[in-house]
Amino acid sequence: MRRATRTLSPGTWNPETAVDQVVLRQVDRHRRRIRLRGEQGTDLLLDLPRTTLLREGEGLVLEDGATVLVRAAPEPLIEISGPPSELLRAAWHIGNRHLPAEMRGDCIRLRADHVIADMLSGLGLSPRALDAPFNPEPGAYAGLVGHSHDHDHGHSHSHDHRRDHGHTHES
Repeated sequence: MRRATRTLSPGTWNPETAVDQVVLRQVDRHRRRIRLRGEQGTDLLLDLPRTTLLREGEGLVLEDGATVLVRAAPEPLIEISGPPSELLRAAWHIGNRHLPAEMRGDCIRLRADHVIADMLSGLGLSPRALDAPFNPEPGAYAGLVGHSHDHDHGHSHSHDHRRDHGHTHES
């Protein structure tokens, strides 16, 4: 089985040179390691150093230098559109539920979910069902792999916070 150990960003390579393509739903494009089969039968192991969100048009570079094109598969979605003020309000409710969302300027796309569609209808919006590739925002922490803070500041202290909570108690 061939291994893909790195990726090429869309626009940095020629997709016409791809030896095959894999068509993946969004959930299957957020991976570090997975076995894949291309549409032309190429068996490969995606084996990246860290979990990566594979985007439409990205290239998976195989160990022999060949490249496999990543395509985003259509999947069931709901789309809402409306005036910016309504989309902002909807975005607040969507974010409050920590739902993956694709912001497209004039509309918002979400994974199909009848409960969320009902909530959006209750906000006065008209969710529309469609099948399309899903490319949600990566999120504020997407680029952070982790941060540790393991060093000595050269000082320490000990104290009691039990009574330090913004008001006083009478004895």
